[in-house]
Amino acid sequence: MPLSARIRLSLRAFRVSGANRRLRLVQVARLASVTGRWAYTVTLAVFAYREAGAGGVALAAIVRLGPAAAAAPFAGALVRRARLDRLLLSAGLLRTAALAAAGAVVLAEGPTWAVYVLAGAESAVSTVIRPAQNSLLPELSRTPEELTSNNLALSVIESAGVFLGPLIGAALLHGTSIGFVFLSAAAAYLVSTLLLVPIRAASRATRQGETGPRPGFLAEATAGARAVAADRATRVVVLLCGAQNFVAGALNVLIVVTALRLLGMGQSGVGALTAAVGIGGVIGGALVFARLRSGRHGADLALGLFLWGVPLVVLALVSSETAAFFLLAIVGIGVTVVDVASITLLQRTARGDLLPHTLGVLQAVFVTSVAAGTLVAPLLVSSLGVRGALLVTGALLPILSLGLWRRLRSLDERPAAHPELVALLAAIPMFVPLPDPAVEHLASSLEEIDLPTGATVFAQGDYGDGFYVVEAGEVDIVIDGVHVRTLGAGESFGEIALLRDVPRTATVVSRTDVRLQRLERRRFIGTVTGNPASSNAADAVVGARLGIRTPWDVGAGSPGLAS
Repeated sequence: MPLSARIRLSLRAFRVSGANRRLRLVQVARLASVTGRWAYTVTLAVFAYREAGAGGVALAAIVRLGPAAAAAPFAGALVRRARLDRLLLSAGLLRTAALAAAGAVVLAEGPTWAVYVLAGAESAVSTVIRPAQNSLLPELSRTPEELTSNNLALSVIESAGVFLGPLIGAALLHGTSIGFVFLSAAAAYLVSTLLLVPIRAASRATRQGETGPRPGFLAEATAGARAVAADRATRVVVLLCGAQNFVAGALNVLIVVTALRLLGMGQSGVGALTAAVGIGGVIGGALVFARLRSGRHGADLALGLFLWGVPLVVLALVSSETAAFFLLAIVGIGVTVVDVASITLLQRTARGDLLPHTLGVLQAVFVTSVAAGTLVAPLLVSSLGVRGALLVTGALLPILSLGLWRRLRSLDERPAAHPELVALLAAIPMFVPLPDPAVEHLASSLEEIDLPTGATVFAQGDYGDGFYVVEAGEVDIVIDGVHVRTLGAGESFGEIALLRDVPRTATVVSRTDVRLQRLERRRFIGTVTGNPASSNAADAVVGARLGIRTPWDVGAGSPGLAS
């Protein structure tokens, strides 16, 4: 897809979702939050380098990663149980206070350990913000098009914040001080929090249908490890993701020492080089859109790893600020390509019912490998120098991708599982925009249900537990006792209750003997709305294909029918 087409689709996404005032508030709040966080993150790295060199940068990164990793399981529990508007307000004010206090300590020339403790507290509290916001979006959206448009809009906002934040941080560092940047980032957090105050949400604790026992964190982690161990292709993808994140962790340190020691750019140069990665990520989004339908995701993963590693090798050989900015922008392109290709491959390779667990393992690998890279980078710098560290770190990913090239290419040749179910789902308007691996994943997750004539699929007022597709036979849609429509093979129902988080608005009864395919609630919402348990690639494509009318507008899913 050409960049101009991507821009047009992005603008349409902002127009559609921007018509909803509450979604518009979420978007502005996200921009303020992401921009403030990135301004603060690069400034914290500069502070750490000033205090303890490259080892200090590594320590600062661990301080940010460790509390976030420890808090993540509890964040999910809070989101499931708390009233989301109150949770967002409390968490937003707490992280604002923590970051403002860190800025005050820096300005007062207080102890370094106090800054790190406050940074860790900010990181732990921030962990709950994103999942809480994402869980709120279906409730705020009036139609599926608003929901998917908002997903694309937030994706664009994320990319904007990734390069705006470091640039703003660099400009403030050039004219003010580290403590002032911390306070400015805290102000951005406060603005983000206050923007969401007008939004009200229903209590999650009283929502129907979520009272059953859930597996413990350890049990889910074990299931994920088993899923990864059981499939060689999945192991390869997870291994390469771990290697990429190891290099990403090392790059957290290497960008700082490159700007300050190798290029002599000063502390504002750290923000400029970090922003280059963000700019490359935006460009990489256009490249990904152009290739998503090619189906060559194994080759894309190898390409992304080369784009990650080779520029770092070249950076070790040059001493130009312009060249460094350009090379790190190429790394940013690689970041986007690897992220989308790896998640899409996991959709294709992981067994459908274990995909969420596999992605949970991927998150654990992310935290562990980033932390490892962050710790190893100072050792490489002290033993090999800045250029040597860049050379060794950059060479890792191209070498791995070359060594595993045959396996990556074989992933593109895997036949689709359940072809008849894939074809059934692919004909449904809501799933037309999805890439093939996403549809294959959905097909592998379907549950077959056979019902006799006169059986009730669900009743008006029930909790929305799943999305249904009629494979054979017919069902009647009844609202307030009045028959409104009959659905046959290939038609679907049940999405409104899921996407709008409301009780079923109709009763569905089998008119004949019927065979249904049921898609569980979390998997449906995950794929269509960009839930973290689903593919980021699927999220992007759903938002990008806004010209396709959704079942809210036509067919079995329109208001007043089977929701």
